[in-house]
Amino acid sequence: MMNWKNLMSSARLGDPKGSKNANPLRSDFEIDYDRIIFSRPFRNLQDKTQVFPLPDQDFVHTRLTHSLEVSSVGKSLGKNVGATVIEKNPELGHLSPHDFGAVVGAAALAHDVGNPPFGHSGEQAISDYFLFSDKARKIKATVSDQEWDDLTRFEGNAQGFRLLTKNQKQGLRLTYATLAAFTKYPCSSSLSAREKSRKSQKKYGYFQADESSFSEMAEHLGLMALSKKELVFARHPLAFLVEAADDICYSIIDLEDSFGLGLVTFEETRDFLAEILGDSYYPDKLENIASDKEKIGVLRAVAINTLVHQASQVFMANEKDILGGKFDQALTDLIHAAPTLEKLGSFSVKRIYQSRQVLEKEAAGFEIIDGLLTAFMEATFCKFYAKERYSGRHRSFYRLLPVDVQFKLDWAKSPYESALEITDYISGMTDSSAVKQFKILTGINLG
Repeated sequence: MMNWKNLMSSARLGDPKGSKNANPLRSDFEIDYDRIIFSRPFRNLQDKTQVFPLPDQDFVHTRLTHSLEVSSVGKSLGKNVGATVIEKNPELGHLSPHDFGAVVGAAALAHDVGNPPFGHSGEQAISDYFLFSDKARKIKATVSDQEWDDLTRFEGNAQGFRLLTKNQKQGLRLTYATLAAFTKYPCSSSLSAREKSRKSQKKYGYFQADESSFSEMAEHLGLMALSKKELVFARHPLAFLVEAADDICYSIIDLEDSFGLGLVTFEETRDFLAEILGDSYYPDKLENIASDKEKIGVLRAVAINTLVHQASQVFMANEKDILGGKFDQALTDLIHAAPTLEKLGSFSVKRIYQSRQVLEKEAAGFEIIDGLLTAFMEATFCKFYAKERYSGRHRSFYRLLPVDVQFKLDWAKSPYESALEITDYISGMTDSSAVKQFKILTGINLG
């Protein structure tokens, strides 16, 4: 059984034992939030597509605005749960509901930092390169089966954990609690490739190269081990709240964006939100609002508040099983509005996620990611591991890599580490920088 006192540890990965926060005005968890929001990976989210490519005629969400909203909802969920947990556990008197909110808010703020350009199609494009490229498959003989799983099943969640712990000298040195709340899938790529009985194992949360950081985090917090043979654990309880905040936001906000772009009618949008509100929906209160967009904005705000309240109640109703590692469902699957969200999900797939502008973005993403990987991966491997094939073309491509990436490649100890350095670089690009680099490599734009 996990316990809240250990789970809410404010110790930091990478800091000496016994280090203390010297600022009494900011909690360690609030510092986590600040470190994330000022980090380069988070800043880059402003130019990464959430669902729709940025149009000229109206505002739609980017990864950055989406993450800010998920963090806001996460804070509310964390404070709701924290107030009840602290009341039930006198040993948590040193904590406040705001501490729970700060952990969930910080983890939610970072939940998308590992996503490559062009959304989920970017993840698939990286995986497809290693799976289907004849040149890339030659790498397979140089890496272990576990390392190959990392490359052929590239995962933004694991990339996010890597960014938060490794890729800025010593990483951001976040608290163990925030890192664990961030970790939606506390297992490796190899295990999740074989075992999919649990929802929290359908994807994976760390690369083999980052196993030691993951293991240290899990051991320090006392996460419940689910396997004696491999590093696989039950989720940190607050990870369920981060997931719920994301589920709530993308369900509602994608619908609102689609209405703004004319993909969904006012009546369709209103009816979904009204169904979520149930008896709390009062259509007469909308009569004094002239703009349809403002009406939807009001309904959206109340709908999110309704879902936050329901998800908080489901969490507390299942707290014992969550701490015991038995609970393994999305909170939003059990709330009162779950049937409506399920119906909205099916509707969104047909009317939103398969709209032409979304499909065009995905198609372009596959071409661009594949082109960048082909150029930089081949140049790197010919330089370090097949030097007799290192041509002038490869040399030219390699020199286009940033100096810091070249430095990391010079110190890479294996083909696997070299491959991760290249995927670090490409997944960290914004949509615009990826397009620009692709145009340069293909001669479409000579600057």
